[in-house]
Amino acid sequence: MKSSVSLCSLLMVALLGLWTLPARAEQRFSQSTDVVVVEVPVQVLRDGKPVRGLTAGDFEVYEGRSRQPVTGFETLDLTTAPTTPEAARRVPMSARRRFVLMFDLGFSSPAQMARAREAAKSLLHGSFHPTDLVAIAAYIPAVGPKLLLGFTPDHKLVESAIDHLSPVQMFSHGYRLAADPLELAEIAASLADGDSAGYKGKRGDSDKNADANFSAGSGFTDHLNPVSSVERSDREAQAREITQFTKALGVFADTMASVHGRKYVLLLSPGFESSILTGTSDDDKVWDLGTHSVRGDVWNIDSDELYGSTKVGSQLEKMLEALRRADCVVESVDIGGIRASADDLHAARNPGADGLFTIADSTGGEYIGNFNNLAQAMEKVLDNTSVTYVLSFQPDVKRDGQYHKIRVELKDPKGARVVYRRGYYAPKPFAQETQTARMLDAATQVVSGQEGGPVGLSVLTAPFKMPGEKAYVPVLIEIDGPSLTAGNPGNALPAEVYAYAMDEKGTVADYFGRTLALDLAKVGPVVSKTGIKLFADFDLPPGSYSVRVLVRNGQTGATGLRVASLEVPAFAQGSPVLLPAFFPEPPNRWLMIRQTKTRKEEIPYPFMARDRPYVPASKPLLTPGAEAVMALTGYHLGAGPLAAQAMIMTADGKEIGAGKVKVLGHEAAAGDGPERLTTTFQPPALPPGDYELLVTVSDPQGKSETSVTPFAVPAASEVKTAARGAGR
Repeated sequence: MKSSVSLCSLLMVALLGLWTLPARAEQRFSQSTDVVVVEVPVQVLRDGKPVRGLTAGDFEVYEGRSRQPVTGFETLDLTTAPTTPEAARRVPMSARRRFVLMFDLGFSSPAQMARAREAAKSLLHGSFHPTDLVAIAAYIPAVGPKLLLGFTPDHKLVESAIDHLSPVQMFSHGYRLAADPLELAEIAASLADGDSAGYKGKRGDSDKNADANFSAGSGFTDHLNPVSSVERSDREAQAREITQFTKALGVFADTMASVHGRKYVLLLSPGFESSILTGTSDDDKVWDLGTHSVRGDVWNIDSDELYGSTKVGSQLEKMLEALRRADCVVESVDIGGIRASADDLHAARNPGADGLFTIADSTGGEYIGNFNNLAQAMEKVLDNTSVTYVLSFQPDVKRDGQYHKIRVELKDPKGARVVYRRGYYAPKPFAQETQTARMLDAATQVVSGQEGGPVGLSVLTAPFKMPGEKAYVPVLIEIDGPSLTAGNPGNALPAEVYAYAMDEKGTVADYFGRTLALDLAKVGPVVSKTGIKLFADFDLPPGSYSVRVLVRNGQTGATGLRVASLEVPAFAQGSPVLLPAFFPEPPNRWLMIRQTKTRKEEIPYPFMARDRPYVPASKPLLTPGAEAVMALTGYHLGAGPLAAQAMIMTADGKEIGAGKVKVLGHEAAAGDGPERLTTTFQPPALPPGDYELLVTVSDPQGKSETSVTPFAVPAASEVKTAARGAGR
C-alpha cells in the first residue's frame, strides 16, 4: 500500500473511506436560491414484505404542504441486481444500501465485544449484496466516535478492520499506518467534536457546570444520608456515561448527514441502564421514596431516581433527532443478550435492553436481542430493504444548509407502508463543509465510479515489468487548468488528487493521494493555458483493475472523476505483451509534478524511445491527415523485424477504417526489459470526437499482439489552444 508524500500535504488526513446530504447536489446557481436534485430512497412494505413493480406514478412527494413533481425515478431490486463490481458501479449511489457496523467499546465487556466481532463478521459471508457498502465505526469513551473504515464494497477489508477493533491496537504506535486519504483502504481517524458544528447537543459551558454539579452533589443531603450519597454518586456516574454516549452518537449522526442515501447503523452494544432515563422500577424503592414524600422528608427524595433524569432524557432526544435527520436507521444489536454458552440460558435479562429498544424504535429500526446468529437475525432487515425506489425532485432552496421536511405517499396504498427519509438539508458553500464531510463526499464519488464533473481530466495507466511479482504501473493524470481554476477565489489553489486501483472484487490494491498547493500568481499562465500533469505510480500484482482518479478544487469543491480499465499481465510467465500506444508530447506544455514512492530497487524511467526519455499524452489529441510520433512498447513480441498496423474504432466499438503506421526503429529487449518500436501514425479523415486506436504488432512467423489506446480528434479551436499551450 502506498501513502501520500507527507501527511501534511493531505487536506483530509483526519477524516471515510466510508459516509448526505440526502440531496445529491446537482446544483444550478442563481442569486438567492439553488435548484438541487433531491434523491429520496424509498422502501414500500406490505405484510412485512417488499412491494415490487411500482412506478413513478404511484408516488406523491410533498415538501411541507407543497406537492413536488417527481422528475426522476429509478428502481434497484437486489434479487435481480448485477453482482459484479463493474456492473455494481453503474447502480446509482442513492439506491445502494449503506451499513455502518458500530461497536460500543464503552459499555461492552471484553467478552461481549469478542462475541460481537464474530457475529459481525458472519454478516460478511453471504448476507450483504455486492452493491452494498459497509463502514466500520466505534464508540470509545476517552475519544468519542471514530470512523475506522469508510464505506467500501471490500468485505475482506471490512473483516480486517473488525479484527483490529481494540482501543489498544488502534492507538498503539505500531498500528497507526500511513494514512489513506479517503479511508477506503486503511483503518482511520476520529470524528472530532469540531467536525460536527451542526450538532446542538455538544458540550458547552452549561454542560461543564452541570457535570460539576453532578460530581459535587449536595453536602447537606450527603451528611444526613451517607447511604443515599453512595447511590446518588453511582447514578450520577451512570448519567455522565449515558450523556457522553448520546453526545458521541449525535456527533456521529451529523457526520453521517454528509453521506448520500440511507444509512443502516448496526449498533452492537449491551446498552445502558434505562432507569437513569425513566426512573426506578423497583417497587420497594418507589414505596420508600413515597413514604419520605408523605413524611415531608424532602432531603431523602431524589427526583431523578424516582422519575428519571430530564437532562439525560433531553440529551437522548437530541441524539435521536440528529439520527433521524441524518437518515440513519439504527438496528440495535443487544450483545449483552448474546449467550456465550449453555450455562447462560437462565441469565437475567440485560438491563440495557430498554435503552437499545428506544434507540432502534425511535429511528425506524428494530431491536435484535437474545440471539446467537446475527446473520440470521438480520434476514428480515435485509429482505425489507431489498427493493429500493429512488424518487427525485428539484426544489428551489436557499444555500443555507437548513433542514427541509418532506413526505412521501402512495396514491393507492392498499395497506402498504412507505419507509423514506423525512427531510433533506439544503446545500451550503463548500468552504463551510467539515473536513470529514468533504472526505466522505470524495470517497463516495470514488466508490461510485461514475465519471463526470466540471473539472476535466484524462488518465493514462500502463504496466511495466519490475523485479518481483508485482508490476510497476505509472499513472499520468492530466488536469484541465481552466476548469480546475474556474471560480477559484484568489491565487491560492489547493488541488486535491486521489487515485485508487480496485480489483475485480472491489478491493483497493493500491492508492495515492496528494494536495497540490498551487500559487496561481506564479504558475497561473501555464495552468490557465493547459493545466497540470501529475506523474505517479502503483505497484500491482497480475489482474484486472479499475483505476479511479478524483480531482477536486479544495476552494470551490468542483470535482472531476475518471475511470480507466487496466490489465496487469503475469510477466513472469513470459507471455507476449503489447502495451497501449504512447504519443510523446512537446516539453513545457504542462505544469509537471511527479510523485513516486521509495523502493528497494530503483525503477528505470519507463517512457523511452531511441534512448531518449519522453512524456506521453494521457489522452492523445490527433489531427486527421497529420503524422504523429507513436511509441510502441512490449515484451516477448517475437523474433525478426516487427511490423505494425492500426485500426480505428468508434467509442461504441464500430470499426471505421485504418490509419497509416510507419516503423522507424526497433530497440531489442535488454535482459528482462521491454522492447520498443518508434513509429509514426497518420489517422484518416475523422470528425471531432472520441475514438479507440487498435495497434497490432506482428513478427515474420505471424505471431501478433494487439493493444487499445483511446484518443480524440479535437475541434479546430482546440487545436489552436493546444498549439499555444505547447509554445508553438
